[in-house]
Amino acid sequence: MTDQRSGPLSIPAFRAIWLASLPGNAALLILGVGASWEMTGLTTSPQLVATVQTMLLLPVMLLSMAAGAAADMYDRRIVALAALTVATIGAVVLAAITAAGLLTPTTLLAGCFLIGCSVALYGPSWQASAAEQVPADLATPAIAMNSISYNIARSIGPAVGGVIVAVAGPLAAFAACAILYLPLIAAFWAWRRVREPSRLPPERLGSAIGAGLRYIIHAPPVRALLFRLFLTGLMAGSLSGLLPLVSRDSLGGGAGVYGLMLGTIGVGALVGGVAAGRLRAQFPNEWLVRGGTAVTGAAYVVIAASHSIWITGLAMFVMGAAWMVLVTIVTIGVQLLVPRWVAGRALAGYQSAIMGGLALGSWSWGQIAGVIGIAETMTVSGIAVILAVLLGRWLPMPSESTVEQGNELEKPSMSLALTARSGPVVIEIEYEVTPANARAFYTAMQQTRLIRKRNGAYDWSISRDVAAPHVWLERYHYSTWGDYLRQRDRRTADEEAFERDLIERLCTSQDIRVRRWLERPFGSVRWKDDTPDRG
Repeated sequence: MTDQRSGPLSIPAFRAIWLASLPGNAALLILGVGASWEMTGLTTSPQLVATVQTMLLLPVMLLSMAAGAAADMYDRRIVALAALTVATIGAVVLAAITAAGLLTPTTLLAGCFLIGCSVALYGPSWQASAAEQVPADLATPAIAMNSISYNIARSIGPAVGGVIVAVAGPLAAFAACAILYLPLIAAFWAWRRVREPSRLPPERLGSAIGAGLRYIIHAPPVRALLFRLFLTGLMAGSLSGLLPLVSRDSLGGGAGVYGLMLGTIGVGALVGGVAAGRLRAQFPNEWLVRGGTAVTGAAYVVIAASHSIWITGLAMFVMGAAWMVLVTIVTIGVQLLVPRWVAGRALAGYQSAIMGGLALGSWSWGQIAGVIGIAETMTVSGIAVILAVLLGRWLPMPSESTVEQGNELEKPSMSLALTARSGPVVIEIEYEVTPANARAFYTAMQQTRLIRKRNGAYDWSISRDVAAPHVWLERYHYSTWGDYLRQRDRRTADEEAFERDLIERLCTSQDIRVRRWLERPFGSVRWKDDTPDRG
């Protein structure tokens, strides 16, 4: 057992990657500041200026699930290195085009989208790798440290980007982005990952993406949390896209004022990130998320009405702190809600929710600003964010609990020569339940249905024998024998405890009967021994 007092930073590999991730995670934000300000010089259209943030964030929504599946299927170190390399090359190309004077709004948006795609691929592998870089007892602190690193980068990145743009222009911001990725590439290159061999062959990418989506859909706490985060980001996406125009038109400033506003947001976010840990220990998570949402919306209304640098700066400082508390609480909540086998895909779902909401919100509010004006758009957005507090009534924050892996099950006996791709497979489980417990058993089986389906089953059903009412039959499918074996590997300790309690409390016999069938659709079996097998 590792001494908890030493912490994850005592592990050389984790420390190197964590330190390098501070500038590395800030790189995209610095590039975003340069791109947004450069767009104000290329065009006067609010829609195009707001679209810069959309192009940077939209790839996360589009690619994050595939990136999460890649993080769970392949070597996370290699995935991170490949993504960072492409992002670096993209930033270098964008800087070269700018230096040559060939940059156009279309080229700028295309460059932002390419780099955004690379960062979307990198994110889940970086986050999910934290638990692999440290001993098992330091996994939770390591995840929290990565969250702190990301929050610090989000805090200082826009501020540093604003200073770079004010002093040296957008070209310097593009070059800085490329340079800041290099330490992170070096740290991942130096890490010697020890990968535990899987007892089963890896999933295909399409199947892995489907498994991640299926888990999120059939895990109500995760699904509710991500949907709430998406809606909040959609309502709050106005500032990220319109801030360059707020700085220029409402405050009458240039790149220096833009950088100053970003700096105040960054300082506020840094304060909020540091305070989030203490606030979590003192207040329920739901209170903190509602409070962060309400304060963010109120700050937007003040920003819309203000023409004073001091008032606007104060509002942005408060907003940065409140938003960071909200994001930190949700980030930690998502990671503690899911088992390790789907951690990368759950984190991808989280990124897709927040970045997708902000990206679509930035674009949508940009369209509205082109019609009704910037100040009016910020006011409407602020009111919408305040109203998002009500989402807590229908989509509350789940209680915190750490998911533990279940016990390894014995390999099922079989007499057929099956491969991982054999299928479809039908599972039938027979229970004996006294009539007095029938209603309670049926209710409990609805929870079992969610467990089966989020672990890969489909066509689930529960039936009752009309001749022997005490006999119930649970039936569900898996596409292949390999999928069924993976499901057995994915059981958590809580799921095992639930199933054990259900059997002990409601069934008359603890010896349930399990039957496994290889389904044979029409045409799948040769009608003569010498008939060619089309499969």
